[in-house]
Amino acid sequence: MERMQQPYDTIIEAFATRKVPYDIAACYLWLAGTILSIYLPVVNETFLRVDFGIPVILFIPGYALIAALFPAAKDLGGIERVALSFGLSIAVVPLIGLALNYTPWGIRLDPIVTSLAVFTICMCLAAQYRRACVPAAERFTVPFGAIQKALTREFFPKETTRLDRILSIVLLIAILAAVATTVYVVVVPKEGEKFTEFFILGSDRKAADYPSEIMAGQNSSMYIGIGNHEYKNITYMVEIYLESMRFDEKTNTSVLGAMDRIDRFTVPVPDNQTVVLPYSFTAKKTTYNRIEFLLFNATVPGDRVQGMDRINQSYRDLHLWITVTPPLR
Repeated sequence: MERMQQPYDTIIEAFATRKVPYDIAACYLWLAGTILSIYLPVVNETFLRVDFGIPVILFIPGYALIAALFPAAKDLGGIERVALSFGLSIAVVPLIGLALNYTPWGIRLDPIVTSLAVFTICMCLAAQYRRACVPAAERFTVPFGAIQKALTREFFPKETTRLDRILSIVLLIAILAAVATTVYVVVVPKEGEKFTEFFILGSDRKAADYPSEIMAGQNSSMYIGIGNHEYKNITYMVEIYLESMRFDEKTNTSVLGAMDRIDRFTVPVPDNQTVVLPYSFTAKKTTYNRIEFLLFNATVPGDRVQGMDRINQSYRDLHLWITVTPPLR
């Protein structure tokens, strides 16, 4: 009868009457801090999001799995547990991503966070149960108290002088500063080259099938795309012109004739985002043979600046050669 009741007693001991092991509790708390740093407003825009997220990807899932697989202290040593925790995390997280790729949710932030949280919690619960199955004297525990005493003896021994204590404090601060600097260098990415993508696509949102032969008075459709890689949010100004270009045989160059603005609008683009907008235009004169797209970021010249000077002062410029035919009668 005692053997039949043992599973129930183990469950009660693991989840009701006993405190959660400190290392498992630390996993729960770190996971909760990660979720808050991702979804809590204001906080999710700080470095805390990365600081909390990196261990959840590289260490905690593997540690929870190791804790569930090896509940006894004699199963693995401390160094082996740490090493396997990193290794299994690096193996488990990509497998979870691969599995999500074949689900309707895909590899996106919310499914990844949910999957990692569910996996880690399940492993931690399994670790609590399996440790409860092991006799108390044989269970694995992280000796936080012993570690603290060892550090205290190392940095602040009782027989030391006041000067040695001060030097120990300075050394401890220097170590913490070095660790913090290393984390900062890893977490905070360096700014790369700043640039903006400016492109136009055909009616099928591909770099093909651009409108080339246009009937006067008929709408022609395309797409305008802007990719912001300037490391800040920018509100761009887009101007569209219909132009008449002619070839000067004396100078062997194209000369700008008429340049009529047909549209002008602003496009706010967040940092590291790309916006693609549908656009349609109508050419009323058969003398037009080019459509010009100008992009301005911070500085937009006044209307007095026209012609090639305006094109040269734009941040990006694109154009398409077109042929405008008379309307059918």
